[in-house]
Amino acid sequence: MKRELVTIGFAPTKRDVFNHPEVHEAARAIRAKLPAWLSDSVRIVDIDDVTPTGLLENEAGALAAIDKFRREKVDGLFTPHCNFGCESGVALVAAQLKVPLLLWGPRDGDPSGGGNPAVALAGRTRDSQCGLFATGKALRRMNVPFTYIPNGTLESGGIERGFKAFTAVCAAVKAFRETKVLQISSRPDAFWTVMCNEGELLERFGVRVFPVTLIDLVESMKTLRRDKGGTVADKADAIRAAFSLHGIGDESVLQMAAYCLAVGELAEQNRCNVVATTCWRAFRIATGIAACGMNGFIGETGLPVVCETDIHGAISVRLMQAAAMSDEPSFFADVTVRHPFNDNAELLWHCGNFPPCLAEEGVVRSLKCSESRGTPSPGKSYFNIRKGDVTVCRFDGDHGEYSLLMGEGKSVDGPKTVGTYCWFEVKDWIAWEEKLVAGPYIHHVAGSFGRLAPILHEACKYLGVVPDPVEPDAAWIREFWRGRAV
Repeated sequence: MKRELVTIGFAPTKRDVFNHPEVHEAARAIRAKLPAWLSDSVRIVDIDDVTPTGLLENEAGALAAIDKFRREKVDGLFTPHCNFGCESGVALVAAQLKVPLLLWGPRDGDPSGGGNPAVALAGRTRDSQCGLFATGKALRRMNVPFTYIPNGTLESGGIERGFKAFTAVCAAVKAFRETKVLQISSRPDAFWTVMCNEGELLERFGVRVFPVTLIDLVESMKTLRRDKGGTVADKADAIRAAFSLHGIGDESVLQMAAYCLAVGELAEQNRCNVVATTCWRAFRIATGIAACGMNGFIGETGLPVVCETDIHGAISVRLMQAAAMSDEPSFFADVTVRHPFNDNAELLWHCGNFPPCLAEEGVVRSLKCSESRGTPSPGKSYFNIRKGDVTVCRFDGDHGEYSLLMGEGKSVDGPKTVGTYCWFEVKDWIAWEEKLVAGPYIHHVAGSFGRLAPILHEACKYLGVVPDPVEPDAAWIREFWRGRAV
């Protein structure tokens, strides 16, 4: 699975009345550190070639930075205050680009010079903290949200951790704003829970939904089998390699392969980056297979597929997958039953749509044929996923208000069951249960390995979505961004 590239605009800033050489030393030190903080999915766009000093210090520099950052399509801004900084310039750039902004400055040294007469004579040479106060006010005047990492040294580790977390925030915000859901058919009639306001999603967030019918899907599958039989056969071989098949014939495997390819083609043709599909009886009659196992298998390509036509669920998985900045896909789960022996663990489960690459090592990833309401359903997978830290989230809303439930726990041992699953242990399950019942959430969540609550919480600031953390709570998340939580 290929991660999407995140581009960060780098605009170190200075105040023109502070001309001590230390400002340039600070800028050089930050530039020297940046490469070590970048993953292979993050790139930096610097202003060192569009301003005379490589620093943002006036309106002309701000306009030059805006022009370059627009051309490079930056997804976030980092504006370290190498001295007091140019608050008007930072505010102008951020207000024009409307992407997440990271605000920080290196801590000033001892103004007495620690016994060095030359430094003492120069007095305070940077006043970066003072400038951060000014920039914060200027950003508020422009209604620009920003992420703040407390004033500190480059060596403290706080800015490195904060910068890396900020790039994940940018990835999540970018993914959310670019979401286009391929909706395959309609929701099951009984599922009032997955109703959504498509117009409101577009008007409020720019999230688009592209609907196709089951006929479109089936015709695409038929065309693939007729015109691209070799490609379908190759995909069928990949399915056989990924799963242990039980009671599933070659014809069903070829139909599964055609389904995987058809979903990918429909998404690509319509520029969709996540899929919400029907999967109940009408789907099984139309295609002759169950969607479950193949939804997870498609997810390994980087295209998340959720079932039961849950549009908000699709948005949740796309947001989660981007926040993780991982080569691994996220998963889509029902929140179902309490652990029989652990009061703080819950079963995250679905009929088989977890990506098989998440399976616990040594577990057989079975693909079976079952029967549902008298209709054969070849294609449901069976395995549990591995142990580790897990974050779950749910984007949802009603009555015009939208929020994001988020929280962290870990995958633990528990009784074996059917389908794909993990037992999810938290500190206080009752707090989770109350939020899920009271709403606006439902029994569907997105899950990913890792501890991602601070990333999701901060992303909400830029999306106009209310963050709703369970654990860790909002106080702990504030400490994370202050560099004090571990």
